[in-house]
Amino acid sequence: MNKKLAAALSGGAVLVLVLSGCSDDEGDKVNDWAKSFCDQAKPQIQKRADAHQIIISTAADSRPAEIQAADSKAFKDIADADRALAKAVETAGVPPVANGEQTQKDVIAELNETAVAYDALKKQVDALDPSNQQKFAEGLKDVADGLTKIEKMDQNALATLENGELGQAMAKQPGCQKPTPSAPKTPTGSASPKAGSTATATATPSGSASPKPKTSASAE
Repeated sequence: MNKKLAAALSGGAVLVLVLSGCSDDEGDKVNDWAKSFCDQAKPQIQKRADAHQIIISTAADSRPAEIQAADSKAFKDIADADRALAKAVETAGVPPVANGEQTQKDVIAELNETAVAYDALKKQVDALDPSNQQKFAEGLKDVADGLTKIEKMDQNALATLENGELGQAMAKQPGCQKPTPSAPKTPTGSASPKAGSTATATATPSGSASPKPKTSASAE
């Protein structure tokens, strides 16, 4: 993320806005943008949470083919959700923050870039040979290594929007709340490091926004 943009959206910049006085109109714009985005984002945030749960709920002792199918579907779902989130940011319009136009472009680009990375990870998983357990396990480890890099991208994609007043407004919107995964949760999964799989597949389902806002928009 561009350091200048991050600095512009830091607490200091937000404090200056507060001290200078934020009009009701500005507050309305912030809330309107948050509602517009979060209403569109809700099904995508749920989709990502469900995808993450599919990975961790696939038993560690499942057959390689089952693990492969679960991870492949999860990666595709997350990629699709990230693209839809990028579209939601575009549809919501320029966010009412400092350097809003550039921030919007950067967030959209990062979400789409992350989606492409998950597509590549899906292809990598699909190419594994589940008939050879040893090679499959080795290949799955490589997938996990690649996933570690993508995970950070996914977590940071929406982080810029989840700062300051806009982040607080997003945190209040039902559509950006942390979802409850629909898939059943089990102690271990295909993504578990011990299982030698894609354990760190994604960050927490809140995908999640910065600690203070506690939204679910960012990658989980």
